[in-house]
Amino acid sequence: MKHRWSLPDEPRNSRAAALAAAAGVSPLLAQCLVNRGILEPDQAARFLQPRLRDLADPLLLPNMAAAVQRLLRARRRGELLVIFGDYDVDGVTATALLLETFRALGWNVNYYLPHRMDEGYGLSRDGAENCLQKHAASLLLAVDCGSTAADTIAWLGQKGTGVIVLDHHQVSAPPPPAAALVNPRLADPPAPEFCSAGLAFKLAHALVKQLRADGDPAAVKYDLREHLDLVALGTIADLVPLTEENRILASAGLEHLTATRRPGLVALKTVAQCPSPIGSYEVGFQLGPRLNAAGRLEDAEEALCLLLAGGAAEAERLALSLEARNRRRQQIERDMAGEVIAAVQARFNREKDFVIVEGRDSWHIGVVGIVAARVVKRFYRPALILGGDGALWRGSGRSIEGFDLAAALQSCDDLLARHGGHSMAAGVTAQPDQVDPLRARLNELARLALTPAQLEPCLKLDAEVAGSDLTLDLVEQLAALAPAGQGNPPVQWMIRGLTHRQAPQRMGRENQHVKWRLTDGQSALEAVWWNGGEAPTPTSRFDLAFTPTVNEYQGRRSVQLRVLDWRPE
Repeated sequence: MKHRWSLPDEPRNSRAAALAAAAGVSPLLAQCLVNRGILEPDQAARFLQPRLRDLADPLLLPNMAAAVQRLLRARRRGELLVIFGDYDVDGVTATALLLETFRALGWNVNYYLPHRMDEGYGLSRDGAENCLQKHAASLLLAVDCGSTAADTIAWLGQKGTGVIVLDHHQVSAPPPPAAALVNPRLADPPAPEFCSAGLAFKLAHALVKQLRADGDPAAVKYDLREHLDLVALGTIADLVPLTEENRILASAGLEHLTATRRPGLVALKTVAQCPSPIGSYEVGFQLGPRLNAAGRLEDAEEALCLLLAGGAAEAERLALSLEARNRRRQQIERDMAGEVIAAVQARFNREKDFVIVEGRDSWHIGVVGIVAARVVKRFYRPALILGGDGALWRGSGRSIEGFDLAAALQSCDDLLARHGGHSMAAGVTAQPDQVDPLRARLNELARLALTPAQLEPCLKLDAEVAGSDLTLDLVEQLAALAPAGQGNPPVQWMIRGLTHRQAPQRMGRENQHVKWRLTDGQSALEAVWWNGGEAPTPTSRFDLAFTPTVNEYQGRRSVQLRVLDWRPE
């Protein structure tokens, strides 16, 4: 799909020049910082050198103090605390982090993970009933869910079970009657958009801080940094913005993930053939999908057990099992994506369809979210894909910039049995006969909210460069911008007036990649278009949009351009 190209305006260029001079960084690095909202030298220093000491006091989060006091009371009384988690990477890593913390610091604690197929999303009534049958808990800590579970939490209260919610998703109106609802969305002004693994780390920090103040010997020795590998996994996999405190947690967490001694993650990295060091790509495309596979197809118990595994043999067995599940998930996803895209193409009208909503009884509810993301990438429209689950269908949606999917679903509340999420991703439960009215309602909301320009994918470029700018030293400096992700995209530059020095060279087992040797008339450049083997190749002078990378081959390091798009000059 071709993109609109967008370059920074002149005022932004002027701010970049001023920042480069004040912060002592290269003009192109300064331009990248300004494009990410970093305007002052002290901001630049914190961004380029994220430090754990700059994390804010966890008690500043809404209702965190109340959650800490209720949890400490449960510890004093020896109450059974049950962590009610979720089945994605964020929910599983948060659950593992809290289990380890509570067990080490003296709580009577257990856990419950809902079954996607049998109990649905979040803190459902079925899930809560099954949880209480398994664990007679007096206190339940809902993690990565619960912000809209008002009825379930009220029912649990009637059963004598108090509830603390630790979540970052949309909050119902009125909010659920929890003993403490710790959710950044309740802050005024808004707090950073943590994922639940990040919130779990903040809760653990708050508990350790209070216990140390009370002179607790176990808390004095407890090292929260040992959990940062889990925090990095949840933060990057859940696609929360890698800015502010999330940037600090992800940056430190990736270092810990690279060097982790956690047997489960060592085994998973081996099975996934991850290189070292670990970055955002390895989390998002190698480790995350394998951890997610268990919860997508059955339940997430195996993924949690892997993270908590105490020995190498157990860890290897679980990692290999997750690998097999992931391969099965990939095949289900490929088959279903073909059906969904064919169904969309059969009736898609680019001028009239502002949101895509499709459902079918045979579609697997465990992969609807991944397929929705594929549909968005293919058609560049918000997409909601639903699969069959008896009398009610369950679906998952992904959005585009400018359309708040969770808010839109709130406006469709009368058509839905359940819904929740955030601006870019959400989940729903609905009767099959409500799919058509839902499509019509969402399309009308999107028609009013989105401009024609917002319905075209935009390639936001950081700067225009010349071939002579692309030195190894400059590209290596860009490593200070990592980790890339939501809110901090990879560097994207453009260069004008290129021609081929040699014929393009196909690469890969199926010739799916292409290597280009280019020149702008002065500098020799090398570019690679991953999975561009079937795409048209320019035959005359052209402009190139790319991400600069460092290629290492046989001990030699050189600049290589990763192709994003091209256009005739």
